Amino acid sequence: MEYIIKKHDNKFFIEDEVNNLIAEITFYFSDDKTIVIDHTYVSENLKGKGVATMLLDKTVEYARNKNYKIVPLCSFAVKKLNESDKYKDVLK
Repeated sequence: MEYIIKKHDNKFFIEDEVNNLIAEITFYFSDDKTIVIDHTYVSENLKGKGVATMLLDKTVEYARNKNYKIVPLCSFAVKKLNESDKYKDVLK
């Protein structure tokens, strides 16, 4: 299934067909060039389908495009960002 990832303020999210939130990743700025990923949520029926990773990758893409660094705070982001060298360039 293909999901449309939207951005609003300091989060990326996915809604279902009636605009209910079904997944999100949130962050805040610790300074003008550093974002802290503080929360990831995926609804029960989407768990294990790679949706959280899609949101994380979208956040990483955003950080790269803006030349931001990322500090992972939530457990999912800590695990995923540290398990692969493909994220090394954005980690602070």
